[in-house]
Amino acid sequence: MVQGPVEPTAQTNESQVVEQTVLLYAAGKKIYARSIAGRFNNWRWAFVFLTQALYYLTPWITWNGRPAVLFDLEARRFYILDLTLVPQDFIYLTALLLLSAFGLFLFTAVAGRLFCGYACPQTVYTSIFMQIERWIEGDRHVRIRRDKEWSLGQRLPRKLLKWAVWAAIALWTGFTFAGYFTPIRELAAGVVGAGISLGFWQWFWMLFYSFFTMMQAGFMREQVCKYMCPYARFQSAMFDRDTLIVSYDTGRGEPRGKRAKTEDHKAHGKGDCIDCGVCVEVCPTGIDIRDGLQYECIGCGLCADACNSIMDKMHYPRGLVRYTSINALEKNYTAAEVKRHFFRPRVILYSTLLLIISAAVLTSLLLRTPLKVNVIRDRGALAREIEGAFIENTYRLQINNTGNTPHVFVIKPLGSKGLENLQALGDTKVDIAGGAVKTAIISVQLPIDQANALRKGSHPIQIEVNSLDDPDLRVSEKAVFFTLQ
Repeated sequence: MVQGPVEPTAQTNESQVVEQTVLLYAAGKKIYARSIAGRFNNWRWAFVFLTQALYYLTPWITWNGRPAVLFDLEARRFYILDLTLVPQDFIYLTALLLLSAFGLFLFTAVAGRLFCGYACPQTVYTSIFMQIERWIEGDRHVRIRRDKEWSLGQRLPRKLLKWAVWAAIALWTGFTFAGYFTPIRELAAGVVGAGISLGFWQWFWMLFYSFFTMMQAGFMREQVCKYMCPYARFQSAMFDRDTLIVSYDTGRGEPRGKRAKTEDHKAHGKGDCIDCGVCVEVCPTGIDIRDGLQYECIGCGLCADACNSIMDKMHYPRGLVRYTSINALEKNYTAAEVKRHFFRPRVILYSTLLLIISAAVLTSLLLRTPLKVNVIRDRGALAREIEGAFIENTYRLQINNTGNTPHVFVIKPLGSKGLENLQALGDTKVDIAGGAVKTAIISVQLPIDQANALRKGSHPIQIEVNSLDDPDLRVSEKAVFFTLQ
């Protein structure tokens, strides 16, 4: 709130100061969203069941004796079915982020905030919590009446029951979240105290994510979408005039007004909108779609379901509120014309980039070798002479078997012209279990007469690591061999 002087008027002179109060924000207003049945609401609940089935069940699925999906941060390994990713596979995280970004861009360019309305965790959990609220406290008008008329003693038991159910869901959600980073059966045993002790961070993330879910879906709700989510702020940059968005057909609906069902509203100059306000009552963010496109709209389509139900009762055609584009409304496109404007440059560009990145990632995963080798030279000495017969360099190899099968690996050096007779001593044969890492130290020697024939300094070589039982499992890493003369 800001107070300050106003401009002098005919009734005031310059010596007079009139204070004016200006509100910098609007007071918060609780939204009592009404339940509604319809096609878009059915789609929303289908996505709620699909996403939550995947989220809650995935950590319990086992694969080859371990969780099918496990992000083991302590061991620095991500397990996804037969795929094991290590820090060197960071490129795949980059690819995943790119796919997510371009997928979001594509969906937004085609049909607005589809992700927000149907698959965003904030939307999904808010839908679940609101449904529980309706079951316990009643639908919109019942909740409003009870909050106004009932005493605290009458309201408190219902609210405590509601909060208890919310808390149970939030705690189970936090427990499941932690189950993606710690095997969930071990986590469950630790929670119930069955001989396994959980660490501080496991408890922290379980409780933090539970609190996070409870606050955002139970109490903050639309405030997250309206004020905290950055997507709401830049979504319009991905819209164009052919983007399908939830829209009110002003030409058909205006002028709005109440009327009897049997009234010939066309004869009285009225549009199809009867100004019932049901579209506003069902909106989870509390906006009026009849005011045009607003950044608070999450594209859930519940207002379209509500309006269609009213149109059915009035025996008017459906679609006064519907998914359509600005051009379709202004130019009266037919359904065929709307589809024809679907394939436009930005949609084709996003689709092409998605296909290219997806193809590159799949090809890389199919051709990926489940063996990582890191070669580090001995920094204590570049090279040394052994018994006047050899020049020797020492290397430390970190061998990471990212597959699920144990292998015996053989290490040998390979050189170009003048370095053909390299030989290795030390840990030249290493047995590594599936998903394990071992360090091997080898000494690479070259006969001194051949070394003397080379120029002094470094010479590129290759250190090859290959499996005895799987010839295709082979990695060759670059290294350098130093000579003394």
